[in-house]
Amino acid sequence: MRLLVSVDLSESTEKIVDKAAAIATALSAQVWLLHVAAPEPEFVGLDVGPQSVRDSVSKALRKEHTQIQALADRLRDRGLEATALLIQGETADTILKEATRLDADMIVVGSHGRGRMHQLLVGSISAGVLKASKCPVLVVPTHERG
Repeated sequence: MRLLVSVDLSESTEKIVDKAAAIATALSAQVWLLHVAAPEPEFVGLDVGPQSVRDSVSKALRKEHTQIQALADRLRDRGLEATALLIQGETADTILKEATRLDADMIVVGSHGRGRMHQLLVGSISAGVLKASKCPVLVVPTHERG
């Protein structure tokens, strides 16, 4: 079995990775941890030079790369086959493309549990993945339930 586990490297990541690890252990599944980094800015409306923008993006990507690799290392320490992926792009589309490329049997994503107004204005990555995925999607609630 192949699990594609999408994480945003926020405080929610631990819950998502823990749930994915439990599933992977039970099913002897391979795990691909995916973090989708923000795409390159198409327009920068600042008075800073392009080099400072490139330096800032590069620094952020290095930090995210270190974080996603550390998560994969922790899964490997638990005896799981885990690969870390860091890809720039639009989040939902990138998750779906990688699931197809990897022939994933399941996608695991988190839900921050934001309100309807946020979803109406901004949208929901988990909803976008659920709507368009060709394989099962597990949505892990990461918010506190009140």
